[in-house]
Amino acid sequence: MSNTSDRFMTLSLVLFLVGVLGFSLNRRSLLMLLVSIELILLAVSLLVVTTANNYSDAAGTTFSIIIIATAGAESAIGLGVLVAYYRLRGTLSLSSSR
Repeated sequence: MSNTSDRFMTLSLVLFLVGVLGFSLNRRSLLMLLVSIELILLAVSLLVVTTANNYSDAAGTTFSIIIIATAGAESAIGLGVLVAYYRLRGTLSLSSSR
């Protein structure tokens, strides 16, 4: 394994941990939860691409494209839900302020 792939794997781990911490520590903002899920999916995709590059495997690259497409679809659906929630409640905060 080369030094560059070690750096990409470390970057993927850091991005994944930031996403998990953002998801677990922030339970009030729906937008931040959505961004954290996207960060987790992109970190996994980066790790899959790095590993596929190390083993010269095209299937890993194809799988990462599927992960990115799934993340994009999830983002579009999530933003649609956020717009509907905002129209209903008038805020994106999950705390009950009634």
